[in-house]
Amino acid sequence: MCMPSEESACIAGTLRTEEGVLPDVDLVLTSPSGVEETVTTSDTGRWNLQATEEGQWEIEIVADSLPDNVATEGTATVQVQLGKTTAGLIPVRTTSYSSERTFGDYLVQSAANGVRLGLMLALASIGLSLIYGTTRLSNFAHAEQVTLGGMLAYGFVNVGGLNLWVGAAITVAICAAVGWTQDRVIWQPLRRRGLGLTQLLIVTIGLSLALQYCFQFFVGAGTVRVTKENAAVTEIGPITMTTISFSAMGIAVVVLAAVGLGLLKTRIGRATRAVADNPDLAAASGIDVDRVIRLVWTVSAALAGLSGIMYALVMNGIKWDSGMQILLLLFAAVTLGGLGTAFGALIGSLIIGLVVELAPALGMPGDFKYATAMLILILLLLVRPQGLLGKAQRVG
Repeated sequence: MCMPSEESACIAGTLRTEEGVLPDVDLVLTSPSGVEETVTTSDTGRWNLQATEEGQWEIEIVADSLPDNVATEGTATVQVQLGKTTAGLIPVRTTSYSSERTFGDYLVQSAANGVRLGLMLALASIGLSLIYGTTRLSNFAHAEQVTLGGMLAYGFVNVGGLNLWVGAAITVAICAAVGWTQDRVIWQPLRRRGLGLTQLLIVTIGLSLALQYCFQFFVGAGTVRVTKENAAVTEIGPITMTTISFSAMGIAVVVLAAVGLGLLKTRIGRATRAVADNPDLAAASGIDVDRVIRLVWTVSAALAGLSGIMYALVMNGIKWDSGMQILLLLFAAVTLGGLGTAFGALIGSLIIGLVVELAPALGMPGDFKYATAMLILILLLLVRPQGLLGKAQRVG
């Protein structure tokens, strides 16, 4: 058991896949001065190291000590401070089903993982699709709202010590305020000045880069966790997931259902769909288009922040560039479902999530699972250019 003191720090973590913990795995930790220390995971997958040197430590798994069906996804860097315990998070993934599980079990597990990923993507992609539908703007900074949600939750829960639910509620509220402020301070003035979509697109790219480096400056380059405790694991038939994963999926379903009902049944929802269909006609009929657009930015940022919280909890941490890593998946989901359609984004997200997680189970190398999703997108667009739920439009 490692205990931090005034002259030492602790680096600790747990190696786990969806199939369970990983015992007897060797990790090499390199100090800022280049000294290497080796630790081995226990029967519960846990490991820790007493460190006497502050600064950035690099963590690397010895690949030969991993089971045959498990692979590591690179190294991790953590910022160590004396007197504190630092979580050393390094991702591992299952590359094939083990001898203890049948192919059918592994397929069901992968499908469940795909639904989980799809729901996380849907929370963010629906907002991205609504923004495009009402403004025709492809917001490349939207994925950074996902990162912002995870980072704020880390600050409130892990650093500030707040209850997870309280911290999550405050995080979503702040993200919504950030979305409102973005439109009020940046996007509405630029729209009124008549900037074209190309110029606005460049602004979103610049904002994305600026936010990424802000995250890296204020939080660091390493992976941070929202909660310090290791999540409990629940088994339902052949499906093994953490309790947090099941809770996150349930919350995502409820929120997505509420958003869908709001778009279909409420007055502001109908106004949002009217602006998305024809902004000029909506304005002529008495709808305050600017008000609708600002509400869309607010709700979209709140949903992205909630997605970031759940992403950090389910994936056991979040980094400064996590949003950038899922940005292509978000655009793929929106394009697959149909640009500007919220329900299309939901369907596209679930399809992308399933394809990404099922690809390795069906024999595709793990490193190509994202490429597989892009290939499915290209093939579908060749047949149906407007996406699954998009409306066909005449060109010329």
